[in-house]
Amino acid sequence: MSDNQKDLVVWQKAMDLVLDIYRITKCFPHKETYGLVSQMRRAAVSIPSNIAEGRGRFSSREMSQFLVHARGSLLELETQIEIAHALEYIPKADA
Repeated sequence: MSDNQKDLVVWQKAMDLVLDIYRITKCFPHKETYGLVSQMRRAAVSIPSNIAEGRGRFSSREMSQFLVHARGSLLELETQIEIAHALEYIPKADA
């Protein structure tokens, strides 16, 4: 088994999500730069970051804990996407 997070499909998909969030939030109103844009980008980046950090740990218990953190960030991001959609910053197709 490789210790490289890049081999994990979940990490690869999380990285794609980060790029999508950066692309989508680029079109948000300037007034949201330090608000919703910043929150969404930090939550998105946290997902693959926690997967990578967990992958580098020495036990499956530690890995599981970092996956819990990644899931928490994912749910946080999901909520922020719903808010952005409600504010009409994100079309339904992107949300």
